[in-house]
Amino acid sequence: MRIPSLAVAWLLLAATSAQADDHGVRLIKTSIPMPDGVQLAATLYMPADLKAGQRVPVLLEYLPYRKDDDDAVSDYGHHAYFARHGYVGVRVDIRGFGNSAGAQPAREYSAQEQRDGERVIAWLARQRWSSGKVGMLGISWGGFNSIQMAMRRPPALKAILAVAATEALFTEDVHYMDGIMHVDEFEVSMDLDQGRSGAPQFALDDDTLARRMDSTPWSLDYFRHQRNGAFWRAPIRRLEDIQIPCFLIAGLQDGYRNSVVRMLEQVPAPVHVWVGPWNHDFPNESIYGPRVEWRDQAVRWFDHWLKGIDNGVEHDPQVVFYQQHGHPPGAEPQDVPGEWRADSWPPAGVKSVSWFLAPNRQLTPAPAAAATDHLRYVPSAGVEAGFWWGELLGDQRPVDAYSLTYDSAPLEQDVAMLGRARVRLVASADAPLADWFVRLEDIAEDGRVTAITGAGLNGAQRQSTDRPEPLVPGKEYRLDIELYLSSWVWTRGHRIRVAISNAQWPMLWPTPYPMTTTLRLGGIEGSSISLPIVPIHGRSPTPFAQPEEVEKPSGITTTGDYAWPGTWTLERDETTGRSTVTWRGTSALRFPWGSYEHSEQLIYHVDDAHPADSAVEGDGESVEKLADRVLTYRGHLRFTSDAKTFHYAYTRELLRDGSVLRTRSWHEDIPRDLQ
Repeated sequence: MRIPSLAVAWLLLAATSAQADDHGVRLIKTSIPMPDGVQLAATLYMPADLKAGQRVPVLLEYLPYRKDDDDAVSDYGHHAYFARHGYVGVRVDIRGFGNSAGAQPAREYSAQEQRDGERVIAWLARQRWSSGKVGMLGISWGGFNSIQMAMRRPPALKAILAVAATEALFTEDVHYMDGIMHVDEFEVSMDLDQGRSGAPQFALDDDTLARRMDSTPWSLDYFRHQRNGAFWRAPIRRLEDIQIPCFLIAGLQDGYRNSVVRMLEQVPAPVHVWVGPWNHDFPNESIYGPRVEWRDQAVRWFDHWLKGIDNGVEHDPQVVFYQQHGHPPGAEPQDVPGEWRADSWPPAGVKSVSWFLAPNRQLTPAPAAAATDHLRYVPSAGVEAGFWWGELLGDQRPVDAYSLTYDSAPLEQDVAMLGRARVRLVASADAPLADWFVRLEDIAEDGRVTAITGAGLNGAQRQSTDRPEPLVPGKEYRLDIELYLSSWVWTRGHRIRVAISNAQWPMLWPTPYPMTTTLRLGGIEGSSISLPIVPIHGRSPTPFAQPEEVEKPSGITTTGDYAWPGTWTLERDETTGRSTVTWRGTSALRFPWGSYEHSEQLIYHVDDAHPADSAVEGDGESVEKLADRVLTYRGHLRFTSDAKTFHYAYTRELLRDGSVLRTRSWHEDIPRDLQ
């Protein structure tokens, strides 16, 4: 469907909290032409008082996440704010999604998406109301492609703001965390969204259904590419290629936080970083606090780099981070105790301090006598350690029971860290494939264990993620693992724990062979951890503003949360050794033209005696209740394995008023490639 051109739909919206410099908001729905004739759907959030001949900068957010329904509320809360502060905020649906025409790209972050993005930026720079200067921003996908577009250096792109994003697609995105296969709700939701038509018309003509319902699910291609290489690197250029200022916001409870360190160290342009206690959300909306306002600082950032306003932003601290203080375990929404600190990178006064894994499950500040520890592989271990390297977690003692744990003596004084701890394991396995996981924890005086950070390593990728090699059973290897970025203060009397296991299920797919691994301890070259220790206190930054009220569009209400992080249950049969984890999430919206209800479920299965025979079943359903019909989009994924093969089956289905209108299925056997 083509969307009428520029001046089609003007909507003047009154301010909900007018300020002296409030420019008001005017919405325009338009389309942006591509050279092949495809029109990309765009919503322009214009300053309402923009006069003829006046030119202002543009802030672009470019996503597949459906600006006219699924993301309408969040888009409005951001882009209306920017319009009121003298910018044209722009939301564009990626080709083939939402109301953008054309065939969908074959994958996320495709060359097609990026070429289209360059043309969108050029088009925005040419408009009569544009100053010719464009900024990009977004969270997750919108942060990923802001970084990617900065790497490509389109002339009109002058600065970016990326929230909860990474450039490391193979090792840090949701498909192969730490180089190990991962299956979660993103596969279920994204493969289903490929089939949905644009709102509110939800066209059902043959051409639309063929392009969307029949499009190959992206997850299939990800499962085919089980090692790093050209497929994963194709969307990415060098960080050193970025020549525009970058404002990065990371959350210590988010799985995409490591990239800020690499960008601080490798991007030659100005880089400013916030690292807060947040999960995969904006700083003013995270379920973990303290929450802070970020949009005011986004305006200040772009005012300097796009408007040339001398507001001192270039002199702000390079890094503002939240020094988390030790706290009890618990996943419930909460404010994390701690303090804000302003610093540079590397942090002032940082020093690497080594602790050594020692006999009798000790963690000692000096090397101990040589010894070995052995660990029987329990494939079902790891549920309590989370579904990715993010979110707050409950007490870690249940998962530590299936791990080798090494504890320090009670600390005689507070100890603070900031950065990425480095672990050296000297290990072997009696099987040709094994994974290792390291978790850093805080043991309170009452015995409760709080997770701080962790990371994993696919043993086959010990030397290269591109060229994995099987392990030689019984051969000892040095394994270097860098833990995810974190900050922490262990309180006097608490103990530092390092926990090591060979499973992190269902977060990561189990290796196929029953086995025992061996860890060598002792000596200066034995297994150890190096912590980036910093002073207990540091310089305080300028206080953040408290979150402002987020403006909402008229006529749209949310009646449920975003599906993630959802809820989960564990069933473990100690007699048979079989375990099942069931995860569920829901969301819902109501519009003037109807309603949207979405649900997802994932059921993971593993057998401790036969880890090769693992499985996950995923179901997603999106119900569009319209005035004249009810459309139900369904997706069902079944993904199983044996020792040599992954077995993939996916079905996408569309029902109209309960009757099947279209269905399409895919089946493929995929060889295991050292996963």
